[in-house]
Amino acid sequence: MANYSAVGTRTASATLSILSLTGAASNPRRAKIYDFIFGSSATPGDFAFLLQAQRCTTAGTAGSAVTPQTLDPADTIASTMVGGQAHSADPTMTANAIPISIALNQRATFRWVAAPGGEIVTPATASNGVTFRTPTAGALVTVDVTVHFAEQ
Repeated sequence: MANYSAVGTRTASATLSILSLTGAASNPRRAKIYDFIFGSSATPGDFAFLLQAQRCTTAGTAGSAVTPQTLDPADTIASTMVGGQAHSADPTMTANAIPISIALNQRATFRWVAAPGGEIVTPATASNGVTFRTPTAGALVTVDVTVHFAEQ
């Protein structure tokens, strides 16, 4: 089982997705998201917003691809998970399938680490996965997320 990191950034835009991680079209496998760090690199504002990890059934239209990086250089590149950021069209969200929903303030950086066995698991289905988004803060200037996951 190899471990990977994917980094996504979104500036103020019409979409709410920061980073999507979905199964590749060929040979999709499950992934276990076990850690993510979220923050804003913009000039700090003092307002609350919501950060969610939500299940999705399409990758959406990403403005740029994100290539997951191996955490151990001896491992092969991630071949079964596809990343996207700066979406011009959000992924198709699965209604009410939100494993993580956290109220935050723009001034604070936040880290989530799964308890053992509490990882967010994606299905081994093409284009299905998880999108990290800020559904209540479309005008948030710049948001960044780093996600660590393991391919199964």
